[in-house]
Amino acid sequence: MTAGPDTPVAAAPAAPPGGISRWTDIGGPVHYLDFGGPADGPVIVCVHGLGGAAVNWMALAPLLTASCRLLAPDLAGHGLTRAGGRGTGVAANRALLHQFMASVAAAPAAVTGLILIDPALPVVAARPDPLAAAMFALYLTPGVGRAVMARRRRLTAEQFVASVLGLCCVDPSRVPADVVARHLKLADQRATFASAERDFATALRSIVATASYPGRRAYRRQIRSITRPVLLIHGTGDRLVPIAVARAAARANPAWSLAEIAGVGHVPQLEAPAETARVITEWLGTPGRAAAEAATPLQA
Repeated sequence: MTAGPDTPVAAAPAAPPGGISRWTDIGGPVHYLDFGGPADGPVIVCVHGLGGAAVNWMALAPLLTASCRLLAPDLAGHGLTRAGGRGTGVAANRALLHQFMASVAAAPAAVTGLILIDPALPVVAARPDPLAAAMFALYLTPGVGRAVMARRRRLTAEQFVASVLGLCCVDPSRVPADVVARHLKLADQRATFASAERDFATALRSIVATASYPGRRAYRRQIRSITRPVLLIHGTGDRLVPIAVARAAARANPAWSLAEIAGVGHVPQLEAPAETARVITEWLGTPGRAAAEAATPLQA
């Protein structure tokens, strides 16, 4: 959540449920979706995860735009934003997000709160999901990773999207059909990007290095430095980031609010958008009220 009292956000357009596709220049073209919302409402910048894209917020955004303004960028090497010589790791995309917020949303220093949905958190001792562990191991093994990427390139859009949703959801059939169709269209577009698999592998290695050894300790220090209100939402059936990891983070940061959504996986915003929207709306009205009020642009 962000707002810039000294840099008012532009008036919000009336946006269709799937958002308005827009581009900005941040060291190269950066794509984002403008989901609209009231110009005088809290500004929420929705940031996807590894291998994700702005379309990941399609199901959730219409449930929040009655009261909030939503923008969702495609980070470098993700969605429609090609790397174009830019890095696709954590540090590079953190810098890109900082610039996006400064140029499109508001001043980054004005971030007033965080809503984290099944984020990559510092690894703790937990039984990993066998399929997820095998996938990470294959991608991170020299030589084998290239073979895995070559196989992924041979998948049809339908096969690729089905495999991703199968890994990220407890029940992929819960994802709305129009949202699946939008992901299929994006998969077809990304199939023409020559560096898509290499960019994904680079981002994966960077995230693993950040959340596990050797970066885990530094990552924990950065998390402890957060002073803004935090809502942590986590699906109890997440196979990529086990619920035990979220619970450990909440114990280590008692000021955070933890909301567990039972029976859903890594992407509650796709698999259970109504429940996710309810949790966010309730938080914005109580523990996150100060963050919401501070994230509302000043009107002239």
